[in-house]
This record gives sequence, C-alpha cells and structure tokens, in this order.
Amino acid sequence: MNDSQKTPKSSRRHTGGAGERPAPVEVLREARTQLAELTGMNAETVTSFEQTEDGWTLEVEVLELARVPDTMSLIASYRVDLDPQGQLTGYRRTRRYERGRSDAHRSGGR
Repeated sequence: MNDSQKTPKSSRRHTGGAGERPAPVEVLREARTQLAELTGMNAETVTSFEQTEDGWTLEVEVLELARVPDTMSLIASYRVDLDPQGQLTGYRRTRRYERGRSDAHRSGGR
C-alpha cells in the first residue's frame, strides 16, 4: 500500500464496523426516522444533541396537533436516547406547548 492509499483512522467515515460510532449526522437522521415510526408524527427540529457514554441523547420537537392559525398548533418536545450505534433505546415527551407561545420555564422564554 502506498502513502496515497493510507488514511488515518480518525479521518475515515463510518463504515458500519462493530464498535464504531456512526457520524453525528447519521445519528440525527436515524433518530428522526425511528421516532416518526414509533409515534406516527414527523420530527420538525432537533433542538439538542449530545454524545454520552451510553450513546446519544437528543431533544426533538414534533408537531402533535396542527391547528389554524398555525401559531395555535401543538408542539411537543421529546427526549430521545440512542445506543452508541444510533439505535433508539427510549423516548419520553418532556413538554407540550402551543407553537406561538414562549415557555417561561426554559432559558430564553419570557
């Protein structure tokens, strides 16, 4: 193997090998897909993303109930836990609110 064929391990893309963690963007896509399959609702936004010793933890916002006007639609925030390979191991709704209202209990809300 010549020098141009050698690739440092740290710069290799995820190939699905045992023990390797998927790339963060792959984890985000897979988490959104798995949550949608389980809840029947599409994820609108990922508001928090963290790699942990046990895998990954995300906070995902989901449209639970569409209303007119849209500012009255109900949005739910879910905590989603995934294993190191990006497979969903659990989820929990942490809050529910109308799209047009800020949350006084969260940072930035008034």
